[in-house]
Amino acid sequence: MQEYPVKRGQTKDLEERMSHSLREIFGVEPNQKDGHHIIAFGAIKRLEVWAGENNKTVFVDTESDITASDEVILDTNRKFRSYLDLLTGFSTKERVKRAKPKEE
Repeated sequence: MQEYPVKRGQTKDLEERMSHSLREIFGVEPNQKDGHHIIAFGAIKRLEVWAGENNKTVFVDTESDITASDEVILDTNRKFRSYLDLLTGFSTKERVKRAKPKEE
């Protein structure tokens, strides 16, 4: 499970964007259970997304399909990164930078 910060100004409609973006990017209707949005797509057996405290973070839990072909894995990863970009408001580069520990 991974926790991602959500950019300021992107928190108001986070719940709506979670399910809408899953449909838009993956083309799959998400199942909803207790505020968690769950799909299966390509090389991901299970992708579960839910909002953190006050919608300031997003939790993402995934389970990979290790039997998927390289082509499917690449396509799935591309879509997953796009989903995180839309959801958090941060690009991949910005998310990596924020995840690194600060040097003293």
